[in-house]
Amino acid sequence: MHDFARFPELSNSQMQLYYFESPHKQIMDDIRVKVVKVHDADTITARWSERDFDFPVRFLNIDAPELNAGGSVARDWLTNLILNEEVDLIIDPKQRVGKYGRLLAAVNFNGMDLGEWMQYLGLVTTFGNRRPGEIPEIKWP
Repeated sequence: MHDFARFPELSNSQMQLYYFESPHKQIMDDIRVKVVKVHDADTITARWSERDFDFPVRFLNIDAPELNAGGSVARDWLTNLILNEEVDLIIDPKQRVGKYGRLLAAVNFNGMDLGEWMQYLGLVTTFGNRRPGEIPEIKWP
């Protein structure tokens, strides 16, 4: 049995098993939501008219520093920009849900991709570059 209260988003593989049991609409396409909380620079809480609860959204393809490692600057910048504002969530059907059950999306505000904007400002990095200076593990064929 799936815990819809803790994990409202179904991954693509779970859709086959639980789609018809889901008590709420699954997000498959781009939607407009209101931002009701900014947790950090890569996670927000959204409110959508088609659901009776608020839900977390993880920005796709970016990684923000932890709050105690300079991430509060990025979070505060994002909070000042979008808290209580409407944003567009751009859904990639192949990457809809992250490993912690959060919806993944590119977040657009006034036509601007906020992930790209924060990268340009140096507030966040791309997800693949989140450990600068670390030697990557090389797997030989």
